[in-house]
Amino acid sequence: QVQLVESGGGLVQAGGSLRLSCVASGRTFSSYTMGWFRQAPVKEREFVAAITWNRGTRYYADSVKGRFTISRDNAKNTVYLQMNSLKSEDTAIYYCAARMYGVGSESEKSYHYWGQGAQVTVSS
Repeated sequence: QVQLVESGGGLVQAGGSLRLSCVASGRTFSSYTMGWFRQAPVKEREFVAAITWNRGTRYYADSVKGRFTISRDNAKNTVYLQMNSLKSEDTAIYYCAARMYGVGSESEKSYHYWGQGAQVTVSS
């Protein structure tokens, strides 16, 4: 069982930056591929980024490519999402997710554990 806790959300002006963090419980964090998803009001949850457990290969949604960066620190059981050049359309609840030994996946069904979410609001 893995518990995920996100932090770092908040209110920022368009063009600004935020960094989300997700801390995982347990001793096997390095065995998990980690992902970030988001859900805007009245929209379905969508993939944002993922980083694999073994080689640290990164995957991004086209909408955030070049602006967001996912990274991980296995010593701290933490995955990060650095968000730059934020736009109003990035406003959403951001969720951290984990899947054991998995490849990077854009499907939320591939992930077994989820955090409670962190609100990101970008004002225009």
